[in-house]
Amino acid sequence: MKKELATALNTYLADLGVLYIKLHNLHWNVVGRDFKQVHEYLETLYDGVSGVLDEVAELLKMQGEQPLASLKDYLAAASVQELPSAELHSREVLAIVHGDMTNLRDQAQKIRVAADAEDGYAVVSMMESHLAQYNKTLWFVEAMQK
Repeated sequence: MKKELATALNTYLADLGVLYIKLHNLHWNVVGRDFKQVHEYLETLYDGVSGVLDEVAELLKMQGEQPLASLKDYLAAASVQELPSAELHSREVLAIVHGDMTNLRDQAQKIRVAADAEDGYAVVSMMESHLAQYNKTLWFVEAMQK
């Protein structure tokens, strides 16, 4: 695995780690008429991110690379931004989730293309699975925003 691909995967991993905590923040602090639906949906999202986080870290290890594994490292490498602990209306929450999921989808697409150029089947396969899930998540979030 080329260094550029390993770096991209570690950035992706960092974004997943920050998003995992951020989704908990949103889950605990969402307010609005549709609180219950959004609150419960956010739980499904952070549960899903947890599995993806582990999957990416293990893929890096299998490729002989060292995955980032601390909050300090995640925050230094991530493009996903933390949020203060404060109430947010469900409309704001869904817009934030949409932005972060779009970012992750775009990263997964770039990683997939780079891995394909290296004949990195395991990475390509994983990213295709992630892309399908991001597209479904974005569809759900967009429908919830109408």
